[in-house]
Amino acid sequence: MPKTKTHSGAKKRFKLTGTGKIKRKHAFKSHILTKKTTKQKRNLTHADLVSSSDEFRVSKMLVMK
Repeated sequence: MPKTKTHSGAKKRFKLTGTGKIKRKHAFKSHILTKKTTKQKRNLTHADLVSSSDEFRVSKMLVMK
């Protein structure tokens, strides 16, 4: 059986925390920022955790047990 490969896009977008949770960044913070309010941009700055419903799919892409 061949080794399973890590999804290249996922490995660039997600990081593991020390407790094993998966950290992600917010979307909509890369361009067209002039029409977004300062509050909206500030709230998108902080990292967040992947939701529990998506955790299994993301961990599969990262080839975790």
